[in-house]
Amino acid sequence: MNGARRAQEPRRRRRWGERGQGGVEYVALIGVVAAIVAAIVAVAVPADTAVALDDAVCRIVNAADGPEECDSGDGGEDGDGDDGDGEIPDGPPGDPFQPAKCLLSQDQTKTTVVIQIVFIKISGSEQLKVQQWSDGTVTLERVTDSSVGVTASVSAGIPGLKDWGGSASLNGTYSKGKGQGGQWVFASNKSDDPQADLAANLADAEEFAAALKQSDVCDAMIGSPVSPISQVGCKNNAVSQMQAANPERMPDVDITKTTTEASGGLSLGKSFKKGAGGKDANGKSTDLGSVSGDGLTGSMTEDVVVLRTNTGPDAGKITFVYTFTVDGKGGQVAQGKATRMQQVAVTYDAATYDQEERDGREHRPQKMVITTSEENGAGAGVQVGAGANVPGTPVTIDVGGGGGTIQSQIHTESAELVLDNDPDSKLVEDWLRGRGDFPASDALPTPSDAAEVPGPDAGPIERLLHDKGKLSRLDYNANTDWWNASLGIGFGISAGQVTMGFKLFGIDITHEEKEQTITGDPTYATGPKNGGARPWVEWKNCTQTSPIV
Repeated sequence: MNGARRAQEPRRRRRWGERGQGGVEYVALIGVVAAIVAAIVAVAVPADTAVALDDAVCRIVNAADGPEECDSGDGGEDGDGDDGDGEIPDGPPGDPFQPAKCLLSQDQTKTTVVIQIVFIKISGSEQLKVQQWSDGTVTLERVTDSSVGVTASVSAGIPGLKDWGGSASLNGTYSKGKGQGGQWVFASNKSDDPQADLAANLADAEEFAAALKQSDVCDAMIGSPVSPISQVGCKNNAVSQMQAANPERMPDVDITKTTTEASGGLSLGKSFKKGAGGKDANGKSTDLGSVSGDGLTGSMTEDVVVLRTNTGPDAGKITFVYTFTVDGKGGQVAQGKATRMQQVAVTYDAATYDQEERDGREHRPQKMVITTSEENGAGAGVQVGAGANVPGTPVTIDVGGGGGTIQSQIHTESAELVLDNDPDSKLVEDWLRGRGDFPASDALPTPSDAAEVPGPDAGPIERLLHDKGKLSRLDYNANTDWWNASLGIGFGISAGQVTMGFKLFGIDITHEEKEQTITGDPTYATGPKNGGARPWVEWKNCTQTSPIV
């Protein structure tokens, strides 16, 4: 094994409710947002080392767990007792608890454009994701998002740095948005060699991705001086490329998405003044401008994604994916990052689900997957800004930008339940809807928890996961390259050392490319042994294929 596993993340309580299409959704945890902002203020001090940055970020994402969760040190984290430095045992042949496939790698590109007018923030993004799977298949997913929200900021001088002109600015944003897109499955190359299949299917996916980009260029020609004949020829060529790539259908999965996000940020800066005391002979301010750098940012995001599958083994299914993410980032030169994610995906028969909705009857899910993930990383980068005051007015013009690379490690765990009988299906549905004695407002069970012997106070969902769930654990190395550029026209009103400021207009563009590749030793929990515990064994369905870099 690759040393000890990361320590198990403490449980967090979640509360569930019903919204839209009869699905369930996390209720906004306003307390978490307050904790993020409080943590940002609490750690508003210069960070000189990478360890200090990691600690600061950790305090953002683990604010509710206390500072003891963020102790730094050179030693590794303690394992959970299931892994050692010896060989990983093999599971039994034909083990029904072994998941069929795993995610080997993921390449993701995302571009976000944000426009701000006074207190209103409008954003749009496009994300392209290519995933390689251990059974030789490849999926390509593209989703576009748009959101509208409100934002505000407050800034103040830093005590003790008055003569230097030091200042700090705290900002917050709340937004809601929607998205749509599609997922294509490339699995036409099928043989007894999943490694060769993966290479062939990945080539098809890359060709298809290039065709998608060309199609976007063709669409941009509409309304331009380019002749209609050229537009039609461009589009026909793109469609021919897509068909040659041979996805099973275009698209295989239709995606709709809603997002709620709350975020906060802290930046530190220095202002420049002309003349003694920053005043001219008439007592007017002589502010010349300022420079600043982002110190810490934190966000809480809730995503609800609806997947309707058109082809393949899951054709005719509808899946609701509910994701809760807390993310923190810190540092002006050395950058630290930490993310915690919890996700529940529930699958129904689409036709039955739609009919149950019309009749007002209870739903019966066919599958549930619980996934938890934690990411920690650091790297070189910079995020800075500069501003200039318009003479004689409270108006400022700000420009900013930056870029860098973050190397991170991701640990993810998954628990899959196939609900092939009515009692299990009803139990899960009641849990999701908050009915019965053990509603989903209780702590979300983790896959590592499910492998342990259930305690005397364990609820029926925890026992069901332990008895029947397909439990797995994976580790990834990730590399994220990013850049950002921004321009803003602002307005501020001062009262003592505190300034309430807002943008009259602003535009911000962020581009991110992230590569994620499996590492370490993939494991799954085989069936319960004497005493009830489920040992972790080698996941051969995952290790039979290597990712193509």
